[in-house]
Amino acid sequence: MADPGGAGVTARASRRLDAQGSAEKILGSVISCAAGLPAPPGDVWGVAVPGPFDYVRGIGLFEGVGKFESLRGVDVGAALRGGLPRRPSGMVFLNDAHAFLLGEWHAGAARSHARCAGITLGTGVGSAFLADGSPQTDGRGVPPQGRVDLLQLDGRPLEESVSRRAIRERYGDARLDVDGIASRARSGEGRARGVLDEAFTALGGVLAPYLASFGASVLVVGGSMTGSWDLIGPALRAGLGDTPVTVRTSRLTGDAALVGAAVAAAAK
Repeated sequence: MADPGGAGVTARASRRLDAQGSAEKILGSVISCAAGLPAPPGDVWGVAVPGPFDYVRGIGLFEGVGKFESLRGVDVGAALRGGLPRRPSGMVFLNDAHAFLLGEWHAGAARSHARCAGITLGTGVGSAFLADGSPQTDGRGVPPQGRVDLLQLDGRPLEESVSRRAIRERYGDARLDVDGIASRARSGEGRARGVLDEAFTALGGVLAPYLASFGASVLVVGGSMTGSWDLIGPALRAGLGDTPVTVRTSRLTGDAALVGAAVAAAAK
């Protein structure tokens, strides 16, 4: 739980979630976790969910993305409303990357910035663009659906060059994850440093024209790969070139999406 006014997380609960599990198991884990929070009945809940998802109707659209496939066509909103012991008066679903940036805009690294962008670097590349706190999915400087992962690099989907899977494949050692490759780069291994430099310089080059056209004054970067920011940060900045944008890592880290979801719920 997060207090959008105080910009802090007031209570938290967690459960292990099997993204390959049945709809019943996935929803059961979510409901069990949510039921442990001290939210009074009648509250509005904000729920951050990765796409593809129908955020207006609360229905899963997952297909061919390797996770939550069992929720395709499932009315997640109805399941949550019916399963929670203290029934909410409403639910607001929002993309998890939007929730991340909304939290950072409200109380973190993007605070006071009228136009900002955010990316999350983990399994893939999540993204969000905000204008005065409102998520933008089209318009000047916004990628299709606001999704950087739909862009291409050298005629191929961006995530074939910039993602956890792509970086590991490029390095060529299945035993190592990105943090392990980064560790080797810090120790002076040129191959590891080259793989990271190439990936994140390329990402900066793809982002640059969109950030400039959108007029973002800050780009906030979150996700697990920011643990190697000493390496990927300079490469990303090099790829951005002279784009007039400040680049910052997440200030709220794991709490950003919680705060963003609470802000969205409070605005309903």
